[in-house]
Amino acid sequence: MNKIEIKNGKLVVPNEPVIPYIEGDGIGKDISGPSQRVIDAAVEKAYNGARKIVWKEVLAGEKAFRETGNYLPEETLEAFRNYLVGIKGPLQTPVGEGIRSLNVALRQSLDLFVCLRPIRWFKGVPSPIRYPSLVDMHIFRENTEDIYAGIEYMAGGVDAHKLRDFLLKEMGVDKIRFPESSSFGIKPVSKEGSERLIRAAIRYAIQRGLPSVTLVHKGNIMKFTEGAFKIWGYDLAENEFGNNTFTWRQFEKIKNEKGRLDAEAALEEAKKSGKVIIKDVITDAFLQESLLKPYNHSVIATMNLNGDYISDQLAAMVGGIGISPGANINYLSGYAIFEATHGTAPDIAGSGKANPSSLILSGVMMLEYMGWYEAAEHVYDAMEHVFAKRKVTSDLFAQMEGATQLTTSAFADEIIRNIH
Repeated sequence: MNKIEIKNGKLVVPNEPVIPYIEGDGIGKDISGPSQRVIDAAVEKAYNGARKIVWKEVLAGEKAFRETGNYLPEETLEAFRNYLVGIKGPLQTPVGEGIRSLNVALRQSLDLFVCLRPIRWFKGVPSPIRYPSLVDMHIFRENTEDIYAGIEYMAGGVDAHKLRDFLLKEMGVDKIRFPESSSFGIKPVSKEGSERLIRAAIRYAIQRGLPSVTLVHKGNIMKFTEGAFKIWGYDLAENEFGNNTFTWRQFEKIKNEKGRLDAEAALEEAKKSGKVIIKDVITDAFLQESLLKPYNHSVIATMNLNGDYISDQLAAMVGGIGISPGANINYLSGYAIFEATHGTAPDIAGSGKANPSSLILSGVMMLEYMGWYEAAEHVYDAMEHVFAKRKVTSDLFAQMEGATQLTTSAFADEIIRNIH
Protein backbone atom coordinates (compact mmCIF):
# COMPACT_ATOMS: atom_id res chain seq x y z
CA MET A 1 0.00 0.00 0.00
CA ASN A 2 1.33 3.43 -0.94
CA LYS A 3 -1.07 5.30 1.31
CA ILE A 4 -0.08 7.12 4.46
CA GLU A 5 -2.17 5.83 7.36
CA ILE A 6 -2.65 6.72 10.99
CA LYS A 7 -2.52 3.97 13.61
CA ASN A 8 -2.71 4.50 17.36
CA GLY A 9 -2.40 8.23 16.80
CA LYS A 10 0.81 7.97 14.76
CA LEU A 11 1.42 8.30 11.03
CA VAL A 12 2.57 5.20 9.19
CA VAL A 13 4.41 6.35 6.06
CA PRO A 14 5.38 3.88 3.31
CA ASN A 15 8.60 4.35 1.33
CA GLU A 16 6.71 5.54 -1.75
CA PRO A 17 3.66 7.44 -0.48
CA VAL A 18 1.11 8.88 -2.90
CA ILE A 19 0.80 12.62 -2.26
CA PRO A 20 -2.18 14.43 -3.85
CA TYR A 21 -1.38 17.95 -4.99
CA ILE A 22 -3.38 20.89 -6.31
CA GLU A 23 -1.41 22.84 -8.86
CA GLY A 24 -3.18 26.10 -8.01
CA ASP A 25 -4.36 29.14 -9.94
CA GLY A 26 -2.32 32.03 -11.34
CA ILE A 27 1.32 31.39 -10.46
CA GLY A 28 0.38 27.98 -9.09
CA LYS A 29 1.38 26.37 -12.37
CA ASP A 30 4.71 28.24 -12.27
CA ILE A 31 5.73 27.13 -8.77
CA SER A 32 4.28 23.63 -8.40
CA GLY A 33 6.64 21.84 -10.78
CA PRO A 34 9.85 23.50 -9.53
CA SER A 35 8.82 22.90 -5.91
CA GLN A 36 8.27 19.21 -6.55
CA ARG A 37 11.67 18.95 -8.24
CA VAL A 38 13.36 20.40 -5.16
CA ILE A 39 11.52 18.05 -2.81
CA ASP A 40 12.26 15.06 -5.03
CA ALA A 41 15.96 15.95 -5.19
CA ALA A 42 16.18 16.25 -1.39
CA VAL A 43 14.46 12.89 -0.88
CA GLU A 44 16.75 11.23 -3.42
CA LYS A 45 19.86 12.71 -1.78
CA ALA A 46 18.73 11.74 1.73
CA TYR A 47 17.65 8.16 0.99
CA ASN A 48 19.51 7.14 -2.18
CA GLY A 49 16.38 5.91 -3.94
CA ALA A 50 15.01 3.94 -1.00
CA ARG A 51 12.20 6.47 -0.65
CA LYS A 52 10.35 8.68 -3.08
CA ILE A 53 7.11 10.62 -3.39
CA VAL A 54 4.50 9.59 -5.95
CA TRP A 55 2.75 12.83 -6.94
CA LYS A 56 -0.95 12.63 -7.82
CA GLU A 57 -2.63 15.73 -9.24
CA VAL A 58 -6.15 16.55 -8.04
CA LEU A 59 -8.24 19.50 -9.15
CA ALA A 60 -9.50 22.64 -7.44
CA GLY A 61 -9.98 26.27 -8.44
CA GLU A 62 -10.16 27.60 -11.99
CA LYS A 63 -8.62 24.49 -13.55
CA ALA A 64 -11.19 22.30 -11.80
CA PHE A 65 -14.03 24.57 -12.94
CA ARG A 66 -12.86 24.44 -16.56
CA GLU A 67 -12.60 20.66 -16.56
CA THR A 68 -15.48 19.65 -14.28
CA GLY A 69 -17.74 22.68 -13.82
CA ASN A 70 -17.00 22.57 -10.08
CA TYR A 71 -14.44 24.65 -8.19
CA LEU A 72 -13.92 21.96 -5.55
CA PRO A 73 -14.89 18.50 -6.87
CA GLU A 74 -15.81 15.81 -4.37
CA GLU A 75 -13.12 13.61 -5.95
CA THR A 76 -10.50 16.06 -4.68
CA LEU A 77 -11.79 15.95 -1.12
CA GLU A 78 -11.97 12.17 -1.32
CA ALA A 79 -8.34 11.98 -2.47
CA PHE A 80 -7.19 13.98 0.55
CA ARG A 81 -9.29 11.76 2.83
CA ASN A 82 -7.87 8.64 1.20
CA TYR A 83 -4.20 9.61 1.21
CA LEU A 84 -4.25 11.79 4.37
CA VAL A 85 -1.40 14.13 3.39
CA GLY A 86 -1.38 16.55 0.46
CA ILE A 87 -0.07 19.90 -0.77
CA LYS A 88 -1.57 22.77 -2.74
CA GLY A 89 -0.67 25.90 -4.61
CA PRO A 90 -2.59 29.17 -4.22
CA LEU A 91 -6.28 29.13 -5.17
CA GLN A 92 -8.39 31.99 -6.48
CA THR A 93 -11.80 32.06 -4.82
CA PRO A 94 -14.57 32.85 -7.36
CA VAL A 95 -15.95 36.37 -6.96
CA GLY A 96 -19.70 36.77 -6.62
CA GLU A 97 -20.51 33.08 -6.96
CA GLY A 98 -19.94 29.64 -5.56
CA ILE A 99 -17.86 28.88 -2.48
CA ARG A 100 -17.12 31.68 -0.02
CA SER A 101 -13.48 30.60 0.10
CA LEU A 102 -11.89 27.48 -1.41
CA ASN A 103 -9.22 27.48 1.27
CA VAL A 104 -11.76 27.74 4.08
CA ALA A 105 -13.90 25.06 2.41
CA LEU A 106 -10.97 22.64 2.37
CA ARG A 107 -10.16 23.35 6.02
CA GLN A 108 -13.73 22.94 7.18
CA SER A 109 -14.53 19.88 5.04
CA LEU A 110 -11.57 17.96 6.49
CA ASP A 111 -11.77 19.64 9.92
CA LEU A 112 -8.17 20.87 9.61
CA PHE A 113 -8.33 22.72 12.89
CA VAL A 114 -4.69 23.86 13.06
CA CYS A 115 -3.18 26.37 10.66
CA LEU A 116 0.53 26.02 11.40
CA ARG A 117 2.86 28.78 10.21
CA PRO A 118 6.52 28.54 11.26
CA ILE A 119 8.33 31.86 10.90
CA ARG A 120 12.11 31.85 10.56
CA TRP A 121 14.70 34.05 8.86
CA PHE A 122 17.20 32.94 6.24
CA LYS A 123 20.51 34.77 6.28
CA GLY A 124 20.73 37.27 3.45
CA VAL A 125 16.99 37.77 3.03
CA PRO A 126 16.04 41.47 3.40
CA SER A 127 14.01 42.36 6.49
CA PRO A 128 12.44 45.59 7.80
CA ILE A 129 13.60 44.85 11.35
CA ARG A 130 17.09 45.25 12.74
CA TYR A 131 17.65 41.74 14.09
CA PRO A 132 15.56 39.28 12.05
CA SER A 133 17.71 36.41 13.31
CA LEU A 134 15.88 36.74 16.64
CA VAL A 135 12.58 35.77 14.98
CA ASP A 136 11.78 32.09 15.47
CA MET A 137 8.05 31.64 16.02
CA HIS A 138 5.51 28.93 15.30
CA ILE A 139 1.92 30.09 14.88
CA PHE A 140 -0.96 27.77 15.78
CA ARG A 141 -4.05 29.47 14.36
CA GLU A 142 -7.44 27.89 15.05
CA ASN A 143 -8.81 27.13 11.61
CA THR A 144 -12.52 26.28 11.88
CA GLU A 145 -14.25 28.74 14.23
CA ASP A 146 -14.37 32.47 14.99
CA ILE A 147 -15.60 34.96 12.38
CA TYR A 148 -14.31 32.65 9.62
CA ALA A 149 -17.17 30.26 10.34
CA GLY A 150 -19.00 32.49 7.85
CA ILE A 151 -22.18 33.05 9.88
CA GLU A 152 -23.14 36.44 8.48
CA TYR A 153 -26.35 38.25 7.57
CA MET A 154 -26.49 41.24 5.24
CA ALA A 155 -28.24 44.41 6.37
CA GLY A 156 -31.76 44.64 5.01
CA GLY A 157 -32.16 40.90 4.52
CA VAL A 158 -34.88 38.79 6.12
CA ASP A 159 -32.37 36.83 8.21
CA ALA A 160 -30.70 40.01 9.44
CA HIS A 161 -34.12 41.31 10.52
CA LYS A 162 -34.88 38.06 12.36
CA LEU A 163 -31.58 38.14 14.21
CA ARG A 164 -31.95 41.84 14.98
CA ASP A 165 -35.41 41.34 16.41
CA PHE A 166 -34.27 38.37 18.47
CA LEU A 167 -31.39 40.35 19.94
CA LEU A 168 -33.51 43.41 20.68
CA LYS A 169 -36.71 41.76 21.88
CA GLU A 170 -35.67 38.39 23.28
CA MET A 171 -32.15 39.07 24.55
CA GLY A 172 -32.64 42.69 25.59
CA VAL A 173 -29.59 43.90 23.68
CA ASP A 174 -29.42 47.70 23.69
CA LYS A 175 -25.93 48.27 22.22
CA ILE A 176 -26.67 48.04 18.50
CA ARG A 177 -26.14 51.64 17.46
CA PHE A 178 -28.01 51.51 14.13
CA PRO A 179 -30.17 48.35 14.20
CA GLU A 180 -32.08 49.08 10.99
CA SER A 181 -28.95 49.28 8.84
CA SER A 182 -26.68 46.80 10.61
CA SER A 183 -25.25 43.63 9.14
CA PHE A 184 -24.51 40.87 11.65
CA GLY A 185 -21.76 38.31 12.09
CA ILE A 186 -21.57 35.59 14.73
CA LYS A 187 -18.29 34.59 16.36
CA PRO A 188 -18.36 31.00 17.69
CA VAL A 189 -15.45 30.08 19.95
CA SER A 190 -15.90 26.72 21.66
CA LYS A 191 -14.16 25.06 24.58
CA GLU A 192 -13.51 21.91 22.52
CA GLY A 193 -12.19 23.87 19.54
CA SER A 194 -9.94 26.00 21.72
CA GLU A 195 -8.63 23.05 23.72
CA ARG A 196 -7.66 20.91 20.76
CA LEU A 197 -5.80 23.84 19.18
CA ILE A 198 -3.95 24.74 22.39
CA ARG A 199 -3.25 21.07 23.16
CA ALA A 200 -1.58 20.68 19.76
CA ALA A 201 0.49 23.84 20.36
CA ILE A 202 1.71 22.66 23.78
CA ARG A 203 2.58 19.19 22.49
CA TYR A 204 4.49 20.78 19.61
CA ALA A 205 6.48 22.93 22.04
CA ILE A 206 7.25 19.96 24.31
CA GLN A 207 8.29 17.69 21.44
CA ARG A 208 10.60 20.29 19.94
CA GLY A 209 12.02 21.60 23.18
CA LEU A 210 10.66 25.10 22.61
CA PRO A 211 10.54 27.45 25.61
CA SER A 212 7.03 28.92 25.62
CA VAL A 213 3.48 29.01 24.32
CA THR A 214 1.80 32.42 24.14
CA LEU A 215 -2.00 32.58 24.11
CA VAL A 216 -2.84 35.65 22.03
CA HIS A 217 -6.34 37.03 22.52
CA LYS A 218 -8.51 40.13 22.86
CA GLY A 219 -10.16 38.90 26.04
CA ASN A 220 -10.14 42.33 27.64
CA ILE A 221 -12.98 43.25 25.25
CA MET A 222 -14.47 39.94 24.06
CA LYS A 223 -14.58 38.34 27.48
CA PHE A 224 -16.76 35.30 26.73
CA THR A 225 -15.10 34.27 23.47
CA GLU A 226 -11.46 35.35 23.41
CA GLY A 227 -11.34 35.71 27.18
CA ALA A 228 -12.67 32.18 27.51
CA PHE A 229 -9.99 31.00 25.05
CA LYS A 230 -7.34 32.25 27.48
CA ILE A 231 -9.00 30.65 30.52
CA TRP A 232 -9.51 27.33 28.77
CA GLY A 233 -5.87 27.43 27.68
CA TYR A 234 -4.56 27.89 31.20
CA ASP A 235 -6.93 25.21 32.52
CA LEU A 236 -5.73 22.76 29.88
CA ALA A 237 -2.05 23.45 30.50
CA GLU A 238 -2.37 23.00 34.25
CA ASN A 239 -4.69 19.97 34.16
CA GLU A 240 -3.20 17.97 31.27
CA PHE A 241 0.42 19.14 31.10
CA GLY A 242 1.17 20.08 34.69
CA ASN A 243 4.45 18.14 34.77
CA ASN A 244 5.71 19.84 31.61
CA THR A 245 4.42 23.41 31.90
CA PHE A 246 4.40 26.43 34.18
CA THR A 247 1.72 29.07 33.59
CA TRP A 248 1.60 32.79 34.21
CA ARG A 249 -1.57 32.10 36.16
CA GLN A 250 0.45 29.93 38.54
CA PHE A 251 3.03 32.70 38.73
CA GLU A 252 0.35 35.21 39.74
CA LYS A 253 -1.06 32.84 42.35
CA ILE A 254 2.35 32.35 43.97
CA LYS A 255 2.99 36.09 43.85
CA ASN A 256 -0.30 36.86 45.59
CA GLU A 257 0.21 34.18 48.25
CA LYS A 258 3.96 34.37 48.89
CA GLY A 259 5.28 37.46 47.15
CA ARG A 260 7.03 38.35 43.91
CA LEU A 261 10.43 36.92 44.85
CA ASP A 262 8.99 33.45 45.40
CA ALA A 263 7.03 33.69 42.15
CA GLU A 264 10.12 34.70 40.18
CA ALA A 265 12.10 31.90 41.79
CA ALA A 266 9.41 29.39 40.77
CA LEU A 267 9.48 30.72 37.22
CA GLU A 268 13.26 30.45 36.99
CA GLU A 269 13.18 26.93 38.37
CA ALA A 270 10.54 25.97 35.76
CA LYS A 271 12.74 27.33 32.97
CA LYS A 272 15.82 25.50 34.26
CA SER A 273 13.92 22.22 34.43
CA GLY A 274 12.83 22.58 30.79
CA LYS A 275 9.17 23.28 31.42
CA VAL A 276 7.22 25.11 28.72
CA ILE A 277 6.11 28.52 29.98
CA ILE A 278 2.45 29.22 29.17
CA LYS A 279 1.61 32.93 29.01
CA ASP A 280 -0.92 35.25 27.41
CA VAL A 281 -0.79 38.61 25.66
CA ILE A 282 -3.53 40.92 24.36
CA THR A 283 -3.49 40.89 20.54
CA ASP A 284 -2.61 44.54 19.91
CA ALA A 285 0.14 44.40 22.53
CA PHE A 286 1.47 41.22 20.92
CA LEU A 287 1.66 42.85 17.48
CA GLN A 288 3.91 45.52 18.99
CA GLU A 289 5.89 43.21 21.24
CA SER A 290 6.61 40.75 18.45
CA LEU A 291 8.37 43.58 16.61
CA LEU A 292 10.28 44.94 19.58
CA LYS A 293 11.05 41.72 21.48
CA PRO A 294 10.48 38.75 19.16
CA TYR A 295 12.75 36.56 21.31
CA ASN A 296 10.08 36.59 24.05
CA HIS A 297 7.74 34.39 22.02
CA SER A 298 8.16 30.94 20.53
CA VAL A 299 4.88 29.06 19.91
CA ILE A 300 1.80 31.23 19.38
CA ALA A 301 -1.71 29.82 19.97
CA THR A 302 -4.57 32.02 18.87
CA MET A 303 -7.97 32.19 17.21
CA ASN A 304 -8.73 32.41 13.53
CA LEU A 305 -8.89 36.14 12.81
CA ASN A 306 -6.02 37.06 15.13
CA GLY A 307 -3.95 34.32 13.53
CA ASP A 308 -4.57 35.74 10.07
CA TYR A 309 -3.22 39.16 11.08
CA ILE A 310 -0.33 37.80 13.12
CA SER A 311 0.82 35.38 10.40
CA ASP A 312 1.23 38.12 7.82
CA GLN A 313 2.99 40.53 10.17
CA LEU A 314 5.49 37.94 11.34
CA ALA A 315 6.07 36.80 7.76
CA ALA A 316 6.85 40.40 6.76
CA MET A 317 9.49 40.51 9.48
CA VAL A 318 11.53 37.75 7.80
CA GLY A 319 11.07 38.62 4.13
CA GLY A 320 7.36 38.36 3.36
CA ILE A 321 4.77 35.71 2.63
CA GLY A 322 6.63 34.77 -0.54
CA ILE A 323 9.02 32.73 1.62
CA SER A 324 6.62 31.74 4.40
CA PRO A 325 5.20 28.20 4.46
CA GLY A 326 1.96 26.95 5.97
CA ALA A 327 0.02 23.81 6.82
CA ASN A 328 -3.54 22.90 7.74
CA ILE A 329 -3.57 19.88 10.05
CA ASN A 330 -5.90 17.69 12.05
CA TYR A 331 -3.57 15.95 14.50
CA LEU A 332 -6.33 13.51 15.48
CA SER A 333 -7.31 12.17 12.06
CA GLY A 334 -3.90 12.75 10.50
CA TYR A 335 -5.32 14.84 7.65
CA ALA A 336 -2.88 17.52 6.55
CA ILE A 337 -2.74 19.88 3.58
CA PHE A 338 0.42 21.95 3.16
CA GLU A 339 0.13 25.14 1.15
CA ALA A 340 1.70 28.23 -0.29
CA THR A 341 0.59 31.08 1.95
CA HIS A 342 0.52 33.79 -0.72
CA GLY A 343 -2.06 34.61 -3.37
CA THR A 344 -2.33 33.66 -7.03
CA ALA A 345 -0.59 36.82 -8.41
CA PRO A 346 -2.19 36.49 -11.87
CA ASP A 347 -0.36 39.60 -13.09
CA ILE A 348 2.98 37.73 -13.11
CA ALA A 349 1.70 34.25 -13.99
CA GLY A 350 3.83 32.68 -16.72
CA SER A 351 6.51 35.37 -16.49
CA GLY A 352 9.07 33.38 -14.52
CA LYS A 353 9.01 35.99 -11.73
CA ALA A 354 7.17 33.95 -9.11
CA ASN A 355 9.02 32.95 -5.95
CA PRO A 356 8.47 29.22 -5.23
CA SER A 357 9.98 29.42 -1.71
CA SER A 358 6.67 29.37 0.17
CA LEU A 359 5.55 26.18 -1.56
CA ILE A 360 9.01 24.60 -1.32
CA LEU A 361 9.15 25.27 2.43
CA SER A 362 5.59 23.99 2.82
CA GLY A 363 6.85 20.81 1.17
CA VAL A 364 9.64 20.75 3.74
CA MET A 365 7.03 21.00 6.51
CA MET A 366 5.28 18.06 4.84
CA LEU A 367 8.51 16.03 4.92
CA GLU A 368 8.89 16.79 8.64
CA TYR A 369 5.27 15.80 9.26
CA MET A 370 5.99 12.49 7.51
CA GLY A 371 9.10 11.98 9.64
CA TRP A 372 11.52 12.41 6.71
CA TYR A 373 13.69 14.88 8.62
CA GLU A 374 16.91 14.18 6.73
CA ALA A 375 15.36 15.28 3.43
CA ALA A 376 13.82 18.34 5.07
CA GLU A 377 17.18 19.42 6.47
CA HIS A 378 18.76 19.14 3.01
CA VAL A 379 16.34 21.75 1.67
CA TYR A 380 16.80 24.12 4.62
CA ASP A 381 20.56 23.90 4.21
CA ALA A 382 20.45 24.42 0.45
CA MET A 383 18.15 27.43 0.72
CA GLU A 384 20.47 28.99 3.33
CA HIS A 385 23.33 28.70 0.83
CA VAL A 386 21.34 30.13 -2.07
CA PHE A 387 20.02 33.11 -0.12
CA ALA A 388 23.49 33.77 1.31
CA LYS A 389 24.80 33.94 -2.27
CA ARG A 390 22.04 36.49 -3.02
CA LYS A 391 20.63 34.41 -5.85
CA VAL A 392 16.92 35.16 -5.70
CA THR A 393 13.71 35.67 -7.65
CA SER A 394 12.45 39.09 -8.73
CA ASP A 395 10.52 39.91 -5.53
CA LEU A 396 13.65 39.73 -3.37
CA PHE A 397 16.01 40.97 -6.09
CA ALA A 398 14.31 44.37 -5.95
CA GLN A 399 15.20 44.65 -2.26
CA MET A 400 18.80 43.36 -2.29
CA GLU A 401 22.00 45.06 -3.39
CA GLY A 402 24.41 42.96 -5.40
CA ALA A 403 21.89 40.20 -5.98
CA THR A 404 21.50 37.93 -9.00
CA GLN A 405 17.97 37.62 -10.34
CA LEU A 406 16.81 34.12 -11.25
CA THR A 407 13.64 32.84 -12.86
CA THR A 408 11.33 30.61 -10.88
CA SER A 409 12.74 27.47 -12.48
CA ALA A 410 16.36 28.61 -12.28
CA PHE A 411 15.95 29.39 -8.58
CA ALA A 412 14.73 25.84 -7.97
CA ASP A 413 17.67 24.50 -9.99
CA GLU A 414 20.07 26.54 -7.84
CA ILE A 415 18.60 25.04 -4.66
CA ILE A 416 18.98 21.54 -6.12
CA ARG A 417 22.64 22.27 -6.98
CA ASN A 418 23.24 23.25 -3.37
CA ILE A 419 21.74 20.08 -1.86
CA HIS A 420 24.75 18.31 -0.38
